[in-house]
Amino acid sequence: MADGALRRRLRAVPHKMLVRGGVLGALAALGHQPFDLWFFTFLGFAAAFYQLIRVDAGRLAFSLGLGFGTGYFALSLNWIVEPFFVDPWRHGWMAPFAITFLAAGLGLFFALAFWSAKRLSVAGGAVVLTLTLTEVIRAYLFTGFPWAMPSYVLIDQLVAQGAAFVGPHGLNLVFFAVAWILAWAVFSGWRRDVWTLAALVMIAGLAVPVAPPAPGPTEARPVVRLIQPNAPQHQKWDPRYAGIFFERMVKFTRAGEERPDLIVWPETAVPVWLHNAANTLGIISGAAGDVPVVLGINRAEGSRIYNAAILMDAEGQVAQTYDKHHLVPFGEYIPLGDLLSKIGIQGLASRDGGGFSRGVGADVLDLGVLGKALVLICYEAVFPQDVRAAPERPTFILHLTNDAWFGNFSGPYQHLDQARMRAIESGLPVLRAANTGVSAVIDAKGRVLDALPLNTEGYLDVTLPNAFPETPYAKVGDILIIVLVVLLLLTALLRHYRKTH
Repeated sequence: MADGALRRRLRAVPHKMLVRGGVLGALAALGHQPFDLWFFTFLGFAAAFYQLIRVDAGRLAFSLGLGFGTGYFALSLNWIVEPFFVDPWRHGWMAPFAITFLAAGLGLFFALAFWSAKRLSVAGGAVVLTLTLTEVIRAYLFTGFPWAMPSYVLIDQLVAQGAAFVGPHGLNLVFFAVAWILAWAVFSGWRRDVWTLAALVMIAGLAVPVAPPAPGPTEARPVVRLIQPNAPQHQKWDPRYAGIFFERMVKFTRAGEERPDLIVWPETAVPVWLHNAANTLGIISGAAGDVPVVLGINRAEGSRIYNAAILMDAEGQVAQTYDKHHLVPFGEYIPLGDLLSKIGIQGLASRDGGGFSRGVGADVLDLGVLGKALVLICYEAVFPQDVRAAPERPTFILHLTNDAWFGNFSGPYQHLDQARMRAIESGLPVLRAANTGVSAVIDAKGRVLDALPLNTEGYLDVTLPNAFPETPYAKVGDILIIVLVVLLLLTALLRHYRKTH
């Protein structure tokens, strides 16, 4: 009886760790928008690391990491259910499955990091490295999904400026290290002065906010008009409403006696296909006068369709076209769809019209007096590598997006924070035109200088901020952090091998 009770107790422990980790993960998610409580993210990770130090088995560490990751992603990625409720009668039933499977799937990355860290060291200190590495893998594997990266909660802190040198993964490394030092200081009862001092100093460093924007330059700078039509997704393509939203954007394009140097409409702003848009583009050109316009529109080549941005010049002609190249899996295309079509599974291949096709790659638009703009369409702003993929260094980043898909609670604000991080990493200002918001001008330090609130219609005339010199991160990307983490992990693995043999 006693042996049976003991076995039942041991079997129950991983489940308890799973629940405990889930609670701490949800706490850690509070640093992301719209809560914006970065210190709760820090405390959540520190508490999870403290639990990791205490557990004495790899399976318990795995359960802790799985619960922590699942709780973290379930709350921070709650917006993922919003697209299913655009047409709730058809797709709403999928929402619980989407958030559950996504959160648990991403939680496996944390589980792997916690398990491997415990295997490498009794104190679990290697979790700083293993978690950094699994976050890198999450950012690149299967085209990547780095949304809700822990370092993004630091966007309003001075330490975020370090992304210009080490990128978001370098910030992750620092963030995890500080959290683990605090966990170890607590575990050791604050008896080791060096750990206590290090924890307090480093926490204080994280807490310093970024300085407010300085007054704008006095010299004349180009002015860009960002247009926000505020078209709810369930009405955006409805023939009863599409004309209303189009007329709204035309009115904003024509408005004002002072004419800007560029006008920007958001992603898929025009409700017709490019090959059928001659009259529509003529109306836009007439409203813009001699001002060039960048706008989002869908286009087709045979059976292939593209999510595109076009530049209309001062004469109303399409001067350049950019096709989105980093597509949303299962949202814009089905992974491996082209391959599956070769074995008879039709309807999923983008080349046969079963979804969007990817463009040839990153490109810049030549905007004359404004310089050259790297266009990012929606999802592409999530990826630092898409900014670094530009064929030449642009003058600024132009982000066209339709965040109506993301709802009103968290998604649009988190997307804005990621665009701000791209500005810091690259040393480039970001101009952001969003369908329902948040449209904004962001300087090269990631500070929002002006913005249109979510779910409002209007336009914003903004002065183009100056770019900084090319940052170290823009030059080398993530490779240095990856090499550093891998070398430190190999060192830890070698030490572990020597101890056990």
